[in-house]
Amino acid sequence: MRVLLTTWGSRGDVEPLAGLVLGLRELGAEARVCAPPDEEFAELLEQVGVPLVPLGPSVRSVVAGPKPPTGEDALKLAPALVAARFETLTAAAEGCDVLLATGLLPAGARDVAEKFGIPYVYACFHIFGLPSRHFAPGQRPGTPSPEGETDKRVLWRQDAERVNALYGGALNSHRAAIGLPPVDNVRDHVFTGSPWLAADETLCPSEGMTDLDLVQTGAWIRPDDRPLPEELERFLDAGTPPVYVGFGSMAAYAPKDIARVAVEAIRAQGRRILLGRGWAGLASVDDADDCFVVGEVNQQALFPRVAAVVHHGGAGTTTTASRAGAPQVIAPRIADQPLWAARVAELGIGVAHHEPTPTVESLSAALTAVLTPETRARAKAVADKIRTDGATVAAKLLFDLAKAA
Repeated sequence: MRVLLTTWGSRGDVEPLAGLVLGLRELGAEARVCAPPDEEFAELLEQVGVPLVPLGPSVRSVVAGPKPPTGEDALKLAPALVAARFETLTAAAEGCDVLLATGLLPAGARDVAEKFGIPYVYACFHIFGLPSRHFAPGQRPGTPSPEGETDKRVLWRQDAERVNALYGGALNSHRAAIGLPPVDNVRDHVFTGSPWLAADETLCPSEGMTDLDLVQTGAWIRPDDRPLPEELERFLDAGTPPVYVGFGSMAAYAPKDIARVAVEAIRAQGRRILLGRGWAGLASVDDADDCFVVGEVNQQALFPRVAAVVHHGGAGTTTTASRAGAPQVIAPRIADQPLWAARVAELGIGVAHHEPTPTVESLSAALTAVLTPETRARAKAVADKIRTDGATVAAKLLFDLAKAA
């Protein structure tokens, strides 16, 4: 069996596909992956023996500027990604038995699967974007909902209208070009009635959260056995466990002056500091030997050896820190991150730092709350509940889909 996997988004949208590739390979299936042409994503997929088929612009070119992308940027990006999916996926889908899409709303993927007559799956890594009676939709470029509107059914209908405005014209134009009829609700067309949720049930309970027939597989985790760099090993061995601070792919979204604030707050706790450089470019503020800066490393090996993890609340980082039993301080920036922060706080394994700009005082207070034996004990208990077989579960479901087609 041959499976086509596609995404467009940050590392957190690409790495789970690497885990799914391994799950498929264990069952004897072959995978193709269409993803953004960022160098680090190509290296990531190379580690699991799959070449990256470039799709659309690099993510860095879109999000790594001095300021976050604007609504006008989104209005240009959306149709460009639709066109890229029709072009790239049409070529890549030849000979494939099933197509799975995730990441930034993958308008165009289902339509290519329809053209080839193969099953299509939409997968997500959180429930934040799925229509729900329990929470309102997140922000999306376009005409905002009227101030004071609280009816969630109305808010989700208006969210669908914004999606149509972003993607509808381009999608239906490309559908017409291959002889397919137009769709009138792009969001629901992309999601289907049975989306898959690739998230752990302990961290992301989903029962009753949406009226869609959700299939929760568990998180797609890529086992990582890479050794830590020698210099990092020496730093870890030279003293007490440090506090890790990293904001992943946030780039312009990272809190202002976060490296200085974090260093001062962590030192106030009498702890050493480990900064993850990431796309935000976190760097040492002085030459003191209590602070070390790392690039991309094996977080599965690193997080069990730190005192706490301060991060943005991406699905992947939250899951990895939780699996490691590391207490967390989450300073959410965008999208699903506030929900992960709230869940970590609810489980008692960390603190949600919702103030948009952490200060030395606020971050120090959050660290005081998590750097306790009680929080670490709860974090260890939750770690034991997190399943690691999500990629295998999803791979078997894809096999079943292909056989039934």
